[in-house]
Amino acid sequence: MNLVILERDSVGTDIDVSCFEQFGVVTSYANTTAEQVAQRVKESDIIISNKAPMNEHTLADAPNIKLICLLATGYDCVDLSYCKSRGIKVTNVINYCTCAVAQHTILLALMLSEKIAFYDNYVKSGAYSAQDRFSNFDRAFHDLDNKTWGIIGMGTIGQKVAKLASAFGCKVIFYSTSGKSTCTEYPKVDLNTLLHTSDIVSLHCPLTDRTNNLIDKNAFSKMKPTAVLINVARGPVVNTQALYEALLTEKIMAAGLDVLDKEPMDPFNPLRQIQDSTKLIITPHMSWASVESRTRLILEVAKNIQAFIDGIDRNVINS
Repeated sequence: MNLVILERDSVGTDIDVSCFEQFGVVTSYANTTAEQVAQRVKESDIIISNKAPMNEHTLADAPNIKLICLLATGYDCVDLSYCKSRGIKVTNVINYCTCAVAQHTILLALMLSEKIAFYDNYVKSGAYSAQDRFSNFDRAFHDLDNKTWGIIGMGTIGQKVAKLASAFGCKVIFYSTSGKSTCTEYPKVDLNTLLHTSDIVSLHCPLTDRTNNLIDKNAFSKMKPTAVLINVARGPVVNTQALYEALLTEKIMAAGLDVLDKEPMDPFNPLRQIQDSTKLIITPHMSWASVESRTRLILEVAKNIQAFIDGIDRNVINS
């Protein structure tokens, strides 16, 4: 069989992908633009991709495609109906980065809550050495203990964050964007209640018509001025302009983002104007990408391919 890896660099060149060679001839590309997909998949039986569009336009001239393996959990880049009509199976990988994303969520919350950027700079600037007292706490910060942590999207990652937040003594509440959550460990509330009462709001929901622009100007108006927003879900769940204005006018205290509405970041994104890292921290969509997570991702894709060869549906999302 012919396999093509369209976005080899999306998992990092430090991660070995030679396991795919057991299945056939592998052609690998560091990255692939939407315009390049059709030409690069023409002779392939199996496509391994991440964000490259998989639809009639890109696949119509590839008659041998039997399987698309996503290097991701999300599949909004794939036209599942078209693939099903062609008999092309599509697989994803779930739960491979739960610990990494949950860890990053807690990290962002702690850094913003404790004003770590200010205190790190205070020491490195020489200001601490110049003062005459042993301590400095000019920027007020508070315990997480007894604070309310609101989780939007109580899936696997949301539940992991809930456990970690609980370990800090937080009262965890959650809002189910689908309305289908069966979680009973924490109180389920409506969105308005969560926004009004939460000291920290973290987003772990998929991007759907229901969640697009879920956190908009109206949502920010309901949040505490001391609230911290964490988005490790999908960029468009939060309205960028509304977030910029909320931070500028102190509708909320701070925000930590690992995802943006356009990635890589648009140079004209208004959030670039906020350079104060006690108010805003943005990381480049890397919360999922621990070495352990990326290694696990590749191994899981290999298992998906082997299952397909064996006639078994494993992580097939369009069966």
